[in-house]
Amino acid sequence: MPRRRVSSGSPWEGPYGYSRAVVVGDTCWVAGTTDPGSEHPGDAAAQAREALGIIERALAEVGFSLADVVRTRMYVTDPAHAASVAEVHGEVFGDIRPAATLVVVAALIEPRLLVEIEVDAVHG
Repeated sequence: MPRRRVSSGSPWEGPYGYSRAVVVGDTCWVAGTTDPGSEHPGDAAAQAREALGIIERALAEVGFSLADVVRTRMYVTDPAHAASVAEVHGEVFGDIRPAATLVVVAALIEPRLLVEIEVDAVHG
């Protein structure tokens, strides 16, 4: 099966050798996504919304939508951010209800980043 790739222009995609999303067949995997410009310092919920917007655009570029998402993984750098990030997830995926995991990690690639989200989507 052919592989299709999506780039969002993240500063890390090229140097680190990854794609924002990869599609093979009827499945799309979206890499860990953050608020790259971090226009929302200290606001994990706003960073989650920005990340999910980037994810939604990447999915749309290859013919998928948020309704196709079957799995999400959320990484937060502080347990205090878990509830606000989970609430944003609920706003976006409330009716879709994918399998989801939220974990606390020591840090992300940049100290100003508070949340990173990845998703898997399947047509059908």
